[in-house]
Amino acid sequence: MEEKQFSACMQRMKSGDKGALHEVYEAYIGYIYTIVLQTVSNREDAEDVTSEFFMKLWRLADTYHEGNGHRAWMAAIARNMAVDLLRKTKREVLTEDFTDTEAESASDVSVEQEVISDMSMRQALDTLKTNEREVVHLKIMGDMTFQEIADILKVPLGTVTWRYQNAIKKLRRCGYE
Repeated sequence: MEEKQFSACMQRMKSGDKGALHEVYEAYIGYIYTIVLQTVSNREDAEDVTSEFFMKLWRLADTYHEGNGHRAWMAAIARNMAVDLLRKTKREVLTEDFTDTEAESASDVSVEQEVISDMSMRQALDTLKTNEREVVHLKIMGDMTFQEIADILKVPLGTVTWRYQNAIKKLRRCGYE
């Protein structure tokens, strides 16, 4: 869907045209689902967030400004929603672990140490922001230089190294070197 076509749909949504939402849905369901799935790594959660995304898009129709790149705008909303779900889920898991550990207060193991020891690498990577995880993946799995990563992501070299350093600090806190 072209920018002008999308803008026209958003204008129609502002005036309550559900057909416009359906057109956007048909054009971008796969795109949004893919973005969300990459972030949450769970099909059920990705389906839920994707559905919620289109409901949110309906509510946000009046905030859209033409010419700023509709695909990037939608991608940012979808990623933020997915990250919010991860944060919510993480809080729920940590609360459950805290409650279980609290009953075993005689144990010398702190709640933090128990949670960290149970954390898989995937869960540790999920604690990273999407852009940090992307840099780590390209650096470690892709065996790329920081300059190559900067060129691919079209961001300054300093931004890439800063994201990588922040990501490594977070992973170390999770018990990974």
